[in-house]
Amino acid sequence: MERNIKLTEGNISKALIRLALPIMATSFVQMAYNLTDMMWLGRVGTNAVAASGTAGFFTWLGSALFTIPKIGAEVGVAQSYGKEDLDRAKKFTSNTLKLDMLIALIYSLILIIFRHQIIGFFRLGDSEVIKMATDYLLIVSFGLIFYFLNPVFSGVFNGSGDSSTPFKINTVGLIINIILDPLMIMGIGPFPEMGIKGAALATIIAQFTVTILFVIISKKKSQLFQGLNLLRIPFDKDCIKTIFKLGLPVAIQQGLFASIAMVIARIIAQWGPTPVAVQKVGSQIESISWMTAGGFSTAISAFVGQNYGAEKWYRIKKGYRKGLLIVGSIGIFATLLLGFGAAPLFKLFIPKDPEALQIGIRYLRILAVSQFFMSIEIASQGAFNGLGKTIPPSLVGITFNALRIPASLILSTTFLGLDGVWWSISISSVFKGIILTIWYIIILEKLFPSADKRSCI
Repeated sequence: MERNIKLTEGNISKALIRLALPIMATSFVQMAYNLTDMMWLGRVGTNAVAASGTAGFFTWLGSALFTIPKIGAEVGVAQSYGKEDLDRAKKFTSNTLKLDMLIALIYSLILIIFRHQIIGFFRLGDSEVIKMATDYLLIVSFGLIFYFLNPVFSGVFNGSGDSSTPFKINTVGLIINIILDPLMIMGIGPFPEMGIKGAALATIIAQFTVTILFVIISKKKSQLFQGLNLLRIPFDKDCIKTIFKLGLPVAIQQGLFASIAMVIARIIAQWGPTPVAVQKVGSQIESISWMTAGGFSTAISAFVGQNYGAEKWYRIKKGYRKGLLIVGSIGIFATLLLGFGAAPLFKLFIPKDPEALQIGIRYLRILAVSQFFMSIEIASQGAFNGLGKTIPPSLVGITFNALRIPASLILSTTFLGLDGVWWSISISSVFKGIILTIWYIIILEKLFPSADKRSCI
């Protein structure tokens, strides 16, 4: 029995919240994977955190690659559902999954072959950290196909209005990861002490389990997967073209974002491995806000996509306003949380390193300034995606993320030191939020100038 939410009718706020909550919860599940790793690796040592953080940039870069089929699935399936065209929705489902597997296999092979050169880019200057980072990257690369598949499965379900199934499946994976992490990292019970290798293996096992559950449940419960045989169905040229049109701008933005973050990490590494570890932990704490906003962003994307397909323009405008109000409230809460709770939050992850704690507190307080603006940027990006207009958020994101590099160099070498790097990140987020939100409001007025003349619930 499917639990799809029809987003083209009924109460807008209830529909958005009902769809967004499981997506948000799924995002927190994904975040909890990393937080669990950080909590246990932090007890192994700051070097272990720095090593996983360094290697983690390349799983982040991988997430930019699977964004192409993921966005294609979310938007393509949502708009097809809005038009009540199940055959077209099935076509997007099969093509996004096949494309996703192909990209995952190619990327995994590149990481395995060039792992030493890849880690060498950061010039970490610590042989122990370099070795741990290389080992972690190698192990994770062998299980990367599961890391790629699970978000695309989630995207298909979210686009159809069923966000509860991905949440339940991903929660199972998190529970497995929470159980295995201390056992394999610290060497508890029958497991040998594996340190950072244990964290990588635990993640692979959890992600593999999630993929198996998606395959089983998809075939049993979803009409989108009935009769699909991915090995026999060839690629559809027009469908693949649409998938790339929808997903490629977002993927380029995220890929450049990850690449820029790597350059920033290289700048940070001048102060040693401790700031690298701080950024890794700090970004995971900060993800509390951007993953929450991301859940609503995906819900807004599905909402806008279905109503765009159904040509219900008034619901698009009102849904965006309500979504922006909710997400803005989340951003304000995150500002207060990071600003006033910086010390206790950071102590959870690296409790025994005074230098890391001091740097981490400053990091969180500086990033707190931008949380509201980051949240409305993410919400507006989802709204653009729902219209099929993925280029504007990509342009804004690429421009201001790229400016972080010269801003980091200027601010850190003049009078702010390491804090200048954190300020470059925070200030750019403020500009992105303001500009993208204004741009979307202008687009709405141009596309649907008379939409407000109709009332909606």
